[in-house]
Order: sequence, then C-alpha cells, then structure tokens
Amino acid sequence: MRSSHPRSAAVAALVATALATGLLAGSAGAAEGSAADGPVRIHDIQGTTRISPLVGKQVTDVEGIVTGVRTYGSRGFWIQDPDADDNEATSEGVFVFTSSVPTVAVGDAVKVSGLVGEYVPGGAASGNQSVTQISKPVVTAVSAGNAVPEATAINEYSVPAEYAPAGDPAAAGSINGLALEPSRYALDYYESLEGMNVKIGASRVVGATDPYSALWVSVKGWENPTKRGGTLYGSYESQNTGRLQIQQLAPISQQPFPVANVGDKLTGTTEGPLDFNQFGGYTLVARTLGTVKAGTLAPEKTKAQADHELAVATYNVENLDPTDSQEKFDALAKAVVENLASPDILALEEIQDDNGAKNDGTVSAEQTLTKFAAAITAAGGPAYQWRTINPEDKKDGGEPGGNIRQVFLFNPARVSFTERAPGDAVTATGVVKENGKTALTHSPGRIDPANPAWADSRKPLAGEFTFRGKTVFVIANHFGSKGGDEGLTSHHQPPVRSSEAKRLLQAQAVNGFVKEILAADKNANVLVLGDINDFEFSATTDALADGGALYPAIKSLPKSERYSYVFQGNAQVLDQILTSPAIKKFTYDSVHINAEFAAQNSDHDPQVLRFKP
Repeated sequence: MRSSHPRSAAVAALVATALATGLLAGSAGAAEGSAADGPVRIHDIQGTTRISPLVGKQVTDVEGIVTGVRTYGSRGFWIQDPDADDNEATSEGVFVFTSSVPTVAVGDAVKVSGLVGEYVPGGAASGNQSVTQISKPVVTAVSAGNAVPEATAINEYSVPAEYAPAGDPAAAGSINGLALEPSRYALDYYESLEGMNVKIGASRVVGATDPYSALWVSVKGWENPTKRGGTLYGSYESQNTGRLQIQQLAPISQQPFPVANVGDKLTGTTEGPLDFNQFGGYTLVARTLGTVKAGTLAPEKTKAQADHELAVATYNVENLDPTDSQEKFDALAKAVVENLASPDILALEEIQDDNGAKNDGTVSAEQTLTKFAAAITAAGGPAYQWRTINPEDKKDGGEPGGNIRQVFLFNPARVSFTERAPGDAVTATGVVKENGKTALTHSPGRIDPANPAWADSRKPLAGEFTFRGKTVFVIANHFGSKGGDEGLTSHHQPPVRSSEAKRLLQAQAVNGFVKEILAADKNANVLVLGDINDFEFSATTDALADGGALYPAIKSLPKSERYSYVFQGNAQVLDQILTSPAIKKFTYDSVHINAEFAAQNSDHDPQVLRFKP
C-alpha cells in the first residue's frame, strides 16, 4: 500500500473540522510560519499534499513575481517563485486573495505577508478540492517590469493517463492527505501546478463556449474521441485526463471571449495561472488567449421514417413556456421538422405551465403546447396533437413555479392515441386484459405516482398508441437530476454520486411496470424514453433493463456516437430510448443539434428510434 505524507493524519484531522465552513484559515493570531532553512517560500506553503502544511498560520515577506491579476469575482493575484525547488509535487505559485481590486501588475516583484488558508469553492458540501491562498495580505512592492516565470507546458506527454488515486478509507475517501504523485495521476499533476503560470499549445475544443465565458479543451488529441471531435465519457473510469477548462483574465467588457464549438481548435499559445473553481475544477485563466479556428461541425439531420416505420423521439426542450421568445419556439419547431424529420410520436420533457416560473398555482400547459404545436405547423410539420397530465402544483421539482411535465406529441395522420379513462396527477395507471388484448387502465396515465421515488420529481407518463393496427406502449420519463453529486475533481475519489439512489428507485419502478405489461403480453411493443439523467453504463440503466425487460438502444450505436449531452468537456449519455424484447430490429439516432454548440435551443440532443411494429 502506498505510504502517505508524514503530515497526513494531522492534515486529515484539521480538514475534517475546518472544511465545514468552506474556508480553512485558522486564527489570525496563529504562530508565524517559517521554513527550516530561512524565509517561507511559496513551495513551503503549497507542500506536498493538497492542504498547505502552514494552513492557519501567518507568513511574512513571501516573495514572488505577479503572473496574473483578477479584478472581478474572486479578486486577487497570483505570484510565483522563479527559483523552484527540486520537488515536482510542490507548486511554485499561489493565489493572493485581496477582496478589493488589486493594485499590482503582471511582472511586479512583491513580498506578501498574510494568512495561509484553504478556500473551498462552492463550500465544503460540494466536495470540491480547496485552493491554497494567502488572505488579508500586506503587499510590499520590490520592483516592476520583471519577466514572468516561464510557463509550464501542459500537454499530452505531461498529463498522466491515470486520473486520480483512490481516496483514503480512513479519511472518508478523501485524497487531501495523500502525498501528491504528479507523474502518476492527472489530478495530482494539476494540483502540483496550482497557482503556477502554465500554457497549452493547439488543442481541440471538447466543450463549447458557455454563457459564462468558458470553454473546454483536451490537450490529448487521441483520448476517447467522438466521431464529431469531442471526448467521450464512456465509463466511470474514463474521466478523460486531458480536459481543461479555459477562461480569461481580461474582463469581458474589455475583451470578448471567443465563441467555439466542439471540434474547433484553440490554436497558438494559451498561457496564464492554473486556478481551481467550483464549476469544473482546474482552470487555465488565460493572460494570453489563443485563437479559435472554426471547424466544420453542423447540426445533424436524421433520416425520415419509411411508411411502414414508426418513428418515436424524445427531446428535452429546456423549460419551455409561453414567456419564452417566439424565436425559441420557432427554432425548436424547426428542429422537430428538419432535424428530427417530424417523428410520429415525440415525448417532450421540461414543458412548463402557462406562465412559466411565475409561482401562482397555475399548472395547465395548454398555452405552451398550443404555441409550440402552431410553430411546428408553421415550420412545415404535421398538425400534432398532444396528451399530458397536469402535475400537482410544486410537486414535480424543476424551476420553482414552472411545474415541468412530460408531454406526448403525435401525428394523427400516422398514429392514433388510445384514450382510456385519462388519469390525473395522483392516480396510477395499471395493466389489464381487455377483449384478450393488453391495455392500460388509464391512458394517458402516471406510473405509481404515490411511490416515494417520485417525490419532488417528474412522474412517468404512460400512453397507449396504435400504428397500422399494432399497439405500442410509450412511457415518457424525466428522472431526478444529478444535482448534489460531486464533480470528477472532488477530493473524494471516487466522487460521491448521491443523486443515483433516487434514480435507482425510479428505474426499478418503471422496470416493474414494464414487466407487468410483458407478463400480460410477452410480445408487447414497449418504449421507455426520455431524460433519464444517467449514463448507459449506470446502475440506473441496468435497473431499467433488469431481467431483459428493456434494452438501452443507444448501445446499438458505435461508442464514438453514444452521447446526448456535453458536460465539462465530457460527451455523455443522459437521454435514452429503451426497447422491449419484441422490438428486435430498429434504427437509432442520437441527433446532435445542441450539446456541441455554443448556440443552443436546448442543452440536450434529441433521440430518435424507428422500427416496424
């Protein structure tokens, strides 16, 4: 077993008590820190673990060259010691938190006195690693116009292939107290450069520019590539070590941030301090930003269904309500017609009520659906009809007051909806035999809405359809979100994925209902689809498929095409369509029209399945 740093036990005890506030900083009266052989240097502050050995202590006249100044958000500046030690585990840079706008400039040589602390972006409950910093600083200028310490190159050769060490069982799975091994683990490598001046060369963009002026690149051009230039998250052991978030130091008002899509290239040199934030972990905050070279990525268009094929799709339309712009309705409608080829049945997630997030008891979505259906018709699509069940007010989660729900749109010229004593928000649908045929007791109906698994979450919507004389059961879902899960850069390794417990129960409930249908008719055509909020390799998906009741159809695609969402540079599956055993032959398409692009109509890519019942 790997030995830990000598300070591990003390550090773990300190972290356990002090992390509760999100800021480790001891008392202002703590003893002054000093190195055994002279004044405190930055690498003495950083130490060889994630937590400074001088946390909570006052330090005096710590010398360094200013490498970056941040005048907004978490205001402060970075300094770096140009005279590095010979230990690869100790960073030579550190952040100085000023709270007010700093008065130093890049290239200034300074001496800093202040309090060493460990700030946890997002707070202790986030599970995030901490940032070593000096706060309440007294800054003494020494000289100006000095050369910035040479940037450390981060590239495919320097970043290890293994992502993170296993957490210490004695410290609740934390890696905070473990000695850094930067040549072995990617997270240790990045941590060993925390606060230092770093640079990357030409790198592929794997996460499009977001509304917060950040994008993601991979410095490893060959690491788990998707067909369209991204980086695939294909298992819990496939964290993709080359991913790095890119932001800029210059305020957006002074220097607009570039717009990039997945598959573009960030060319030239991007250089600046390596920071850590709550929205993605290690982040190169660029003092010098490279240039985006646009690729050729375009939104996909799926193949139209043949006359004898039933096309069923799912699309999360991201909190659609009548207060949204007509442009959003028109763009979503155009996607349904042109990119999804007007599917026969379309399950929608995140349809909000008639006044959106206004929290006044409104639950009807008739205005939302009327406006959307009209936009589809105007775009050249069919005159879709819809079926849904209004939720109880404030009982299904989502944006407060929005009352999101699933909805079936269907083209009555191609498919008919079988109405059977339509259910309500609290009534469960069931499975019966009617004239020798399997049927739902309520269509549309909700599956087991009183089950605690659906508390503050969307209840599944089941519907019975007929296509060319064949019955097709469709179950639209929007499982619980991943809110509360720790990020991949958590100090717990593996990270805590607390939200999975709820989705597992939800999947078991849906699987049980599908098994009821199959017990009545083993050859029933059943489709379970929607925003499952979990991966195709997850326990959630395994529970949905349990006993061979369902097959995750996205697994029929080549691995490089299995994704519907891009998060922190990882292309991953959240949206799925699963098929019952009778649906043996089908074509499946994850239609990439949003997730890879800076300009999005939704943050999800829709999914389409075509088959002959």
